Amino acid sequence: MKKLFLLTFILFSVVSFSQTKKIKILSTELSTADESKYPGATILIGKVKMSHEGATLDCKRALLYKDKNLFKAIGEVIIEQGDSIIQYSDFATYNGNTKKAKSWGNVEINDKEMTLKTDTLHFDRINQVLYYPNGGTIRDTKNTLKSVKGTYLLREKKFTAQSKVTVVNPENHLESDHLDYYTNTNLAYLYGPSTITNLKDSTKVYSERGFYDTNTDVSYFVKRAKLFLKERTVSADSLYYDKRNGFASATNNIKVVDTVQNMVAKGNYAELYEHKDSLFIIDRAVAISVLEKDSMYVAGDKILLTGKPEKRIARIFNNVKIFKSDLQGKCDSIHTSQETGLTRMFNRPILWSNNSQITGDSIQLLTHKESNKLDSLKVLQNAFMIQQDSIHKDNFNQIKGRNIYGKFEDDDLRTMMVKGNAESLYYSNNEKTQELETITKEIASDIEFILEDGEIIQTTYFKKSEGKTYPPSEFPSEEKKFKGFLWRGDEQPKTVEDIFVKDSSSTTSSKTKKQPDVVKEAREQFINETTKKKENQKKPNLKELK
Repeated sequence: MKKLFLLTFILFSVVSFSQTKKIKILSTELSTADESKYPGATILIGKVKMSHEGATLDCKRALLYKDKNLFKAIGEVIIEQGDSIIQYSDFATYNGNTKKAKSWGNVEINDKEMTLKTDTLHFDRINQVLYYPNGGTIRDTKNTLKSVKGTYLLREKKFTAQSKVTVVNPENHLESDHLDYYTNTNLAYLYGPSTITNLKDSTKVYSERGFYDTNTDVSYFVKRAKLFLKERTVSADSLYYDKRNGFASATNNIKVVDTVQNMVAKGNYAELYEHKDSLFIIDRAVAISVLEKDSMYVAGDKILLTGKPEKRIARIFNNVKIFKSDLQGKCDSIHTSQETGLTRMFNRPILWSNNSQITGDSIQLLTHKESNKLDSLKVLQNAFMIQQDSIHKDNFNQIKGRNIYGKFEDDDLRTMMVKGNAESLYYSNNEKTQELETITKEIASDIEFILEDGEIIQTTYFKKSEGKTYPPSEFPSEEKKFKGFLWRGDEQPKTVEDIFVKDSSSTTSSKTKKQPDVVKEAREQFINETTKKKENQKKPNLKELK
C-alpha cells in the first residue's frame, strides 16, 4: 500500500513539475532586487529576454517573481510563440503556471492570417485563445473587423465577436451583434441581427442568422431575411443571394414589395434576377396591387415580373383568380403592362362585380397610371353580363352583345355600354310583395347602363329595334336564357383565401407536381419570356402566354 502511495505521489509530482516549468532569463543588462519596493521580485533592466515553453519575451524592463513563476514586463514588450504569432504592447504580465498573459497599451498581434490591434488583450496559451474586452480591430487580406468584445482561436483561425461588430472591405460593409469569422477563408457566420450593405449601389441584406462569403459576395440566411434593392424589398424565411451575379432565391413566406409601383407579391418560392429587373414566384403565388380603397389580389400557379419599374410586365399563369372587395375574377392567364396600365385576361375570362357576372372571349382592365385607380373595362367578343335575382334564384337578368365597355369611378364600376347586337332581359319584382310582375326583353344596336352599388339604376337604348314586356305567365320558357348563357356563380372567390383554392378540374396545379419540377418549369418559362424580342413583349398574344 505504501509503495502504491509513493508511486502515485511520484507521478503526481512529475506531472505537476512538467506543467509548471520555470520562466528562464535568457539575457539582461542588469539584474537587481529591491525587497522594500518589489518584495520577492528580481528586477531586470535593459534588453531583457525571457523564455517559457516555446515562447520568448523581449522588453526594456521586467519584474520576475521566481517563486510565483510570474513576470511583469514594461516598455516595448514583444512576445513570440514560435513562428505562429508575434505580439507587441507597452505592458504585459505572464503567469508561467497557468500560461496566461495579459497585455495592454497599444497591443498589436500578428499571425500568418491576420493583424489584431486593441488596448487590452488576454492570451490563453494552453487553449490558444486571444480575448479583448474593450474594443479591437482585426485585419486580414480581405477584411477589416471591429467589435467591442472579441475572441480569436489561433488553431481554428476563428474570430468570434459580439456587440457592435463590423466587417468592412472596399465593396461591402457588414454590421452585426454576433458573428464568427474565419481569417483563413474569409467566411462569416451570423448569429444575431446583421446587415450587409454594398458600398457601390447601397443594396442591403438583413438577417438574424446566416452565412456570408466575403470572397464571392454569396450569402445565405435562414432567419428573418430581407433583401433591399433599389425598387424592391424581398423578405422570406430563408434567402440565398449572389450579389455579383445579381441572383437571389427565397423560400417560404416570401414577400416582394415594389416600392415604385406600390405592388406586393407573395409566395413560397421565388427567384430574382437583379440585372434583368425580373423575378418569378410559385407556390401560393399572389400579386397585390394597393389601391386607394382596398387592394386587388391576383393569384396563380406562377407569377413572372420582368423589366424596369416604368416598363414592367407582370404575367400570371394557370388557375388565375382575382379578388377585390367589389370585383372578383378568374381566367387561365393574365398580362399586365405597367407602362400602359393595361391588364388582359385570357382563356375563359370572367369577372364578378357585386352581383353581376361578366364574360367574354377577352377581358381588359385599364388602371390610371398616375392615380393607380381602376379606370375602365373592356369585354371583347361574345360579351355577356348576368345578374341573379336576389329573391327568385332561378331568374337571371341578362345583357348580351358584341362588346361591353365599362367605366370606373373611385374603383367602382359606374357605367357600362353594350356595343353591337345588344340584347337585354329583365325580371321585375313587386317592391312590396316581392312577387315577379313582368319580364322585359329588348333588342338594340347599343345599350348604356348606369350602376350604383352594383345595381342598374338607369338604362338607355340606342337605335332600338324591338322590345316587349311580358307578364310571367306569357313569357316563352325557352327564351328565359340567351344563347351562350352559363352561370358560374359557384366559381366566384368570396374571400382572399378562395383565390388559392384549386379547381377540381385543374391539372396544372403545382400541388400535383414535385417541387423541383415546378421550379424547373417556372425557371424555363421565365427564361423564355425574358429572352423574347422587344416587339413580341409589347404585343403578347394568347399563344405566347400559354
